[in-house]
Amino acid sequence: MIRTISLKNKINELTKPWSPIEVSRVNDQVARLALFDGEYRWHKHANEDELFYVYRGSIVIRVKGHPNIALHEGEIAVVPKGVEHSPKSPEPSIVLMFEPQTLNSQGDY
Repeated sequence: MIRTISLKNKINELTKPWSPIEVSRVNDQVARLALFDGEYRWHKHANEDELFYVYRGSIVIRVKGHPNIALHEGEIAVVPKGVEHSPKSPEPSIVLMFEPQTLNSQGDY
């Protein structure tokens, strides 16, 4: 059976900022949903790219050696593997992240 997933219902499962929950798996990838609020620490993923899709609100992804990436509702950006980054959100925002299942969402350090 093919099931549908309500993002509105999944949003209700978010309990605290920066604690992603799994929405769905596709092949070797996973869609995770998170509440972004305030600043997250600098980190990188040595072997995996990370896609950010802003579902609600706005975020800024600070990227070492590159200009900041400002994302608003409906916008997407991909942070390539090995690039140190630090997301922050000036307001509580809901973000979908698409990444390999093996990705440590907390980063490599």
